[in-house]
Amino acid sequence: MFVLLLNNACKKNSSSTAFPPLPDSSFTTYTILEGEHYPIGFDSTHFELFINKHQHFRAIFDSTAIYKTVISNNQFDVNKLFGFSDNAASHHAYSARVGWSWNDNALRLYGYTYNDSIRTIKQLAIVPIGKQIDCDIAVDTAHKQYLFTINGQTTPMPRLARTSKIFGYKLYPFFGGDEVAPHIISIKVAEIP
Repeated sequence: MFVLLLNNACKKNSSSTAFPPLPDSSFTTYTILEGEHYPIGFDSTHFELFINKHQHFRAIFDSTAIYKTVISNNQFDVNKLFGFSDNAASHHAYSARVGWSWNDNALRLYGYTYNDSIRTIKQLAIVPIGKQIDCDIAVDTAHKQYLFTINGQTTPMPRLARTSKIFGYKLYPFFGGDEVAPHIISIKVAEIP
């Protein structure tokens, strides 16, 4: 009986999504203006080398994450939150990102990858507005996969990159899809080493 209780207690603790909140000063605010795809100060030529085994960050969405697209089918397009290119290649060839969208009255996060130029999208979680969301994208080379972890829940997705660790550049917030931001959208992100 004691072993069973101990085992259940350990499982409960290991799947806990509690994490200490970061101070507001840890976050960078990325503001995407109405009619734009990229945040202020960023564009398609902004590259920052990224070599690591994982990318860990926290994000906070406010009410500006609630939006309605002009074309109703575009409501299900996945915007990009944060991630990286991989395999020393373009992000449209190899990459992994956490994506997001507002649809069916919920803020949804996705795993968003390119492997040999083939895009795959998988819903990871429904998350609250105004709360810190803990995100991590790790490389599992032994099993050829990315491990997307949102608030302690891990979802694997395939990784065809051949490098032993992430070898690419950081990818920052981006609105779209087909449409540009319908109003100002502000997202806070804190990178965690």
